[in-house]
Amino acid sequence: MKHEFWECNVPPFPGDYRASGLLLHVTSLPSAYGIGDLGPNAISWVDRVSESGQSCWQALPLGPIGYGNSPYQPLSSFAGNVLVISPDWLIEDELLKPSESTHPLFSVARVDYEAVIPFKHLLLEKAWDHFRAGARADLRPAYEQFCQDQNHWLDDYALFRALKVRFDNAPYLDWPAEFVERKPAALERARLELTNQIGLARFAQFLVFRQAERLKTYAHGKGLRLIGDLPFFVSPDSSDVWAHAELFLLDKQRRPRFVAGVPPDYFSSLGQLWGNPLYDWDVLRQSGYRWWLARLQSLLSHVDLIRLDHFRGFAAAWHVPAGALDARSGTWLPGPDADFFRVAERELGTLPFIAEDLGLITREVNALRDQFELPGMRVLQFAFDAHPDNPYLPVNYVTNTVVYTGTHDNPTTRGWFEDLTDDQRERIWKYVKGGEARSSEAAHALMELAWSSVAALAIAPLQDLLSLGREARMNVPGRAEGNWRWRCTQDMLSDSVFEWLRDLTKRAKRPGTRILM
Repeated sequence: MKHEFWECNVPPFPGDYRASGLLLHVTSLPSAYGIGDLGPNAISWVDRVSESGQSCWQALPLGPIGYGNSPYQPLSSFAGNVLVISPDWLIEDELLKPSESTHPLFSVARVDYEAVIPFKHLLLEKAWDHFRAGARADLRPAYEQFCQDQNHWLDDYALFRALKVRFDNAPYLDWPAEFVERKPAALERARLELTNQIGLARFAQFLVFRQAERLKTYAHGKGLRLIGDLPFFVSPDSSDVWAHAELFLLDKQRRPRFVAGVPPDYFSSLGQLWGNPLYDWDVLRQSGYRWWLARLQSLLSHVDLIRLDHFRGFAAAWHVPAGALDARSGTWLPGPDADFFRVAERELGTLPFIAEDLGLITREVNALRDQFELPGMRVLQFAFDAHPDNPYLPVNYVTNTVVYTGTHDNPTTRGWFEDLTDDQRERIWKYVKGGEARSSEAAHALMELAWSSVAALAIAPLQDLLSLGREARMNVPGRAEGNWRWRCTQDMLSDSVFEWLRDLTKRAKRPGTRILM
């Protein structure tokens, strides 16, 4: 059996395409090593998703995590998160010995980053030592080719990570001035002194890219399209800003003049103050958006579709003066608008994007999305404010839409439903199902509503398929600590719930990717 994937010169959801999928971050997969990874358990997950009739697996950004362990504050727009490298596959590749992967007893329900990070880094150091000593010499040409192909970002990133180790993981703005300002003599001296750390960083990226490619190939063989997620902004403490200061609105000391966020909204009465530096779009435009296009091309080597986080930033972004205590004092300033997407379409051949158009969205943002026929997002948890024109109500959807029961920023649907008033629960239940409202059935009821809608693609977080409550929430916007830790266990992944999902998908007539015999 051969699976037919849409080629890169067609839109994300051509014709009468109807599909469905699940949202689960890689770190949330079961694993004996304290964090989900790209190895055997990811393969098993792909099998389950495919066998339940789904066409898509969506994950969160997989860049190297920084502040708060957030995947939306990556230390690089191009590098991978080495914490998701599979020790099992390192053993299979003879880069680790089984005895070297011995580990403490990790939590199976939460990611304990404080324990996982040093453990995973120790494994990578051992694998690097073996590789330098001659293990798997047949991989040397592939490694050297990888370093050559990725040198447009890899050299800066590897040096950045090596310097981070030297300066006790301090933000780069707290490094000695000669390194902050990237004085050539200082950088050359560091390259000579930190050769081993730089090599380790490069090798770790080779491994994560190698494993990601293996997983992607397997997923394609099972008929799954992979949906990635590209943060609009970059972390203030990233190799991106350090190596390309000219692309951002910084002062003479290379500190942000403005920081990103959003005004008060559904999630926060004070708005959200993210702290990311803002782009200098004039400079980016003059270069033909070369750096931004490289970001897109890099991610598209790993996934089939990209969710463009904070899509409205392309039309306008909320600029908060540096030093503000919250996001209320910001101002909307224009982004690159249609000019960027015209250039991207010319370079990429198509626009394989999903526009994250949630929150306070203007006519201009909608017009930009529709001009390029990008599917937008609709979240059912936002649908029930008793206004018939609510855009999140399924009756108001257009076909070119991706509907979610909830996202990583929402509570689980069961947790959301339990936190409503009695009157709200009764009103919503009358709309979605009828009869007596039951919290234990809320998530599946919203999934049935999403799957039966006209939206081309319906997606639910795994937490909603499993009908989990507050304990399974992934992220609370505006809360700096304690997020991104939730994990599922093998015991949760019962056959019965995936059989229910397969039946739902058949009833909703969502065949997804076409199959060629």
